[in-house]
Amino acid sequence: MSSVLQDRLCTDQCLLMMQEGMTMRKVRSKSWKKLRHFKLQNDGMTVWHTRQYGGNAKPSFSISDVETVRKGHDSELLRSLAEDYPLEQGFTIVFRGRRSNLDVVAGSPEEAQVWIQGLQLLVDIITSMDQQERLDQWLNDWFQRGDRNQDGRMTFQEVQRLLHLMNVEMNQEYALSLFEAADTSRSGTLEGEEFVEFYKALTKRSEVQELFENFSADGQKLTLLEFVDFLREDQKERDHATDLALKLIDRYEPSDSGKLRHVLSMDGFLSYLCSRDGDIFNPDCLPIYQDMTQPLSHYFIHSSHNTYLVKDQLYGQSSVEGYIWALKRGCRCVEVDVWDGPNGEPIVYHGHTLTSRILFKDVLTTVAQYAFQASDYPVILSLENHCSWEQQQTMARHLTEILGEHLLIATLDPMLSTELPSPEELRRKILVKGKKLTLEVEMEDKEEELESELGTEPELEPKYHSETELHPRKNKKGKVGRERRERKRRERCLRSKPILCPDLSALVIYLQSVSFRSFTHSRENYHFYEMSSFSENKAKNLVKEAGNEFVQHNATHLSRVYPSGLRTDSSNYNPQELWNAGCQMVAMNMQTAGLEMDICDGLFQQNGACGYVLKPQFLCDPQSSFHPEKPLSPFKAQMLLVQVISGQQLPKVNETKEKSIVDPFVKVEIFGVRPDTTRQETNYVENNGFNPYWGQTLCFRILVPELAMVRFVVKDYNWKSRHDFIGQYTLPWSCMQQGYRHIHLLSKDGTSIRPASIFVYICIREDLES
Repeated sequence: MSSVLQDRLCTDQCLLMMQEGMTMRKVRSKSWKKLRHFKLQNDGMTVWHTRQYGGNAKPSFSISDVETVRKGHDSELLRSLAEDYPLEQGFTIVFRGRRSNLDVVAGSPEEAQVWIQGLQLLVDIITSMDQQERLDQWLNDWFQRGDRNQDGRMTFQEVQRLLHLMNVEMNQEYALSLFEAADTSRSGTLEGEEFVEFYKALTKRSEVQELFENFSADGQKLTLLEFVDFLREDQKERDHATDLALKLIDRYEPSDSGKLRHVLSMDGFLSYLCSRDGDIFNPDCLPIYQDMTQPLSHYFIHSSHNTYLVKDQLYGQSSVEGYIWALKRGCRCVEVDVWDGPNGEPIVYHGHTLTSRILFKDVLTTVAQYAFQASDYPVILSLENHCSWEQQQTMARHLTEILGEHLLIATLDPMLSTELPSPEELRRKILVKGKKLTLEVEMEDKEEELESELGTEPELEPKYHSETELHPRKNKKGKVGRERRERKRRERCLRSKPILCPDLSALVIYLQSVSFRSFTHSRENYHFYEMSSFSENKAKNLVKEAGNEFVQHNATHLSRVYPSGLRTDSSNYNPQELWNAGCQMVAMNMQTAGLEMDICDGLFQQNGACGYVLKPQFLCDPQSSFHPEKPLSPFKAQMLLVQVISGQQLPKVNETKEKSIVDPFVKVEIFGVRPDTTRQETNYVENNGFNPYWGQTLCFRILVPELAMVRFVVKDYNWKSRHDFIGQYTLPWSCMQQGYRHIHLLSKDGTSIRPASIFVYICIREDLES
């Protein structure tokens, strides 16, 4: 256990009261409110709960899974219960990943403050832990799980059970020999430091030891020159290798004498390889490192679809939590579907469905609060306006009053511009994307309203219900009559007052939505501030049929792509296909985890996770010859060699089955232009999730590396059914470091599952045949 954590658990009054336990009310909805007794365990890392009237204690949550704690005033659910429970008594525990928040009401404001302050203190302590402290804490967690009777020591029987929990299948005789070697007190049990020594013996990395000895003359240490050789030859750190070696020795060598002599021990070498510097993701790509002064059309923009939904598209809950979740992850384009609501207040929901409703002004208040917590670069509000004239005026007033100085209400340059402004110029500004009041837009709006009234849906296949509909010639006279009546109806509608409110129209500055007709039309008629939205199917067809024109169009104009309306389960499409054509705003259902979101998260983790990633130069040129479906020279193909060496502390797939041990294998997937998209995998290792060894090399030929994403997936082999997911990590080709690297795995939800990792060797070289 961390010394800081141990000290606070014994002295901090809030933590002491939490360890005694407290009865509070767990709230899920207006009708579900149950009393539970919550208690912080002695390890300071887990909170358990029991039902009000007894019963077995159950783990409620781990502190390491908590992102932050909010007061009751900031909870959408608790605000709705303010008449029943004072907001000062409530608080919300916000978890990492996609786990639902936990809303709790304490017995008094003072008790609520105990948990708010105590939990936030624990979160801060864990967040500030260094690599060694995190490992110590992880070991302590395992010791607590293995020590069934909680007497502070483990028998060999308890150790055997623990090995199964840790995904280790080990010969009993060998396990006993490690146990006896670690039991220096000869007590027949393992305590504190003895367990640490047992773990070290268990996790001895023979493959790292071999690598260390290849460069060490005496097998005991790496001199400065030997370490520099390793960095240059294997890690491809050719620039300033000597200065880098000195920094790494100072950072990771545990002994002071080693630091003074500028040498690296085996422990220091392993610490380096497991650190951020030894990670596959290049740390130079973590801060904002790209040019942020180019036009908006030159960037991929992290975008969300139907941001207000936290579940499915038909019956799911609408919540401001969707906006909080998206904005805190660096999302820069959020969608707001606005409809007429009661009492003159516009509401947000998925129209013509059973999804719940939230107030438009509550969405704006949330956006104002969270817009720039993760990134200073501009936020785009993609407005889908279905409101009456009067409620549009209310929308305009709320936008102006709630967003205040952050709302962009005029062009940056009063002089006539010919291109979109840059993210840098628009720092801390919120832009409205929507339709603007012009004669052409009024006509389009009337047409769309009529189509909606008539029930026409252009992208759906026509449905025929009668013999005359199946054979239109038999009903020619009736058809002519219907067309005449429809034409008159359209004419009457077009003479009525405009549908779009001028106050709302005036707030659309650089992002005017227009209907797409053709690339020829857009070249001849579009202004730089006009943009179109495409369904995923429409966009994919354009990529196939006119890929080069799409690339040229996206060099100067923004395009937004959204999921098919048939994805009622909030599933996602692969954004890579649209990025290949330079589409900037490829909107995702961010509430749904999976391969597609892994690719999206992988791209946007770079550049400070600011939500903007600069496109390759050939996607920014209006005269580009690039075609995403037929990528030809001058591209130089590259070869990627991935030696998958070993795995470390892979989690169990099924925690409920103690004796179930995974049979892991690694799949490496490439996503990019069509010829580059491929996958290969290793063999599986039977019954070993703790330290499996593969030692297999996979080879890939990549034509357009600038667009490639690389995904490493670890799965549990199962010949009877689909292989179970263990962990994954996805990153852009351009951010991948060469050499011996650790890949720290993420859960299906995108959260860290440290210390689970795989150890690989990466080599990239030009394909001489291309």
